[in-house]
Amino acid sequence: MGLGLSLYTVYQVARITAPTFMEAMVGAGSRADHDRRLHEFARRVVARTRIQLDVVGAEKVPLDRAFVYMSNHQSHMDIPVLYATVPSPSLRMVAKTELFKIPGFGRAMRAAEFVEVDRADRTSAVDSLRRAGEILASGVSVWIAPEGHRSRDGVLGPLKKGGFYLARDTGTAILPVAISGTRHVLPPDTRRMTPDVPVHVVFGDPIETVNRDIPTLMHDVRAFLEREVTSDPLR
Repeated sequence: MGLGLSLYTVYQVARITAPTFMEAMVGAGSRADHDRRLHEFARRVVARTRIQLDVVGAEKVPLDRAFVYMSNHQSHMDIPVLYATVPSPSLRMVAKTELFKIPGFGRAMRAAEFVEVDRADRTSAVDSLRRAGEILASGVSVWIAPEGHRSRDGVLGPLKKGGFYLARDTGTAILPVAISGTRHVLPPDTRRMTPDVPVHVVFGDPIETVNRDIPTLMHDVRAFLEREVTSDPLR
């Protein structure tokens, strides 16, 4: 069953990638179409894996502004879980450049306004953050995992500064999100997914960034994540 769930998830990725790619080839498609597909993908995957979602604080998130969402990163399953729970109508990821090199998939990601970042190329990374700033200015929220990689044991790793500069320099509030349990749905070094896993998602209060220094912003986000991620149901 575990491998079947993984194949189902791959199928759902293909299901939203194909029409987005085709639209990109002819200059069609809209932000509303991309929003709808992303949320449908998330709902289908969460439903099929029977993730037992427990969501706290989503009802308090303002819907009239864009945020830089910052979460811890436990698993590839963070993606459907966040798209199933984030209340903002439009959300795009900052994703590593390797994903954009996949034929077809990369073209679809660019068309859907995902932000490519090459961490090994500083100039490219700066350009990526500039692009993310343009997306924020158009009303789309951006999700960044400031750890930069998945935690193998659920323990929060060091936070990178790039996303904090993006939020501060654009005057965009940070919305911290703590995710607990997704690493048990899809553990490291396996393609087999486990159904019926409890997953806990906590949305914090917006952290305003205007006239704030980067170390303080990083401290505030880390303090929230360290406090809330400890509720990992199966730790």
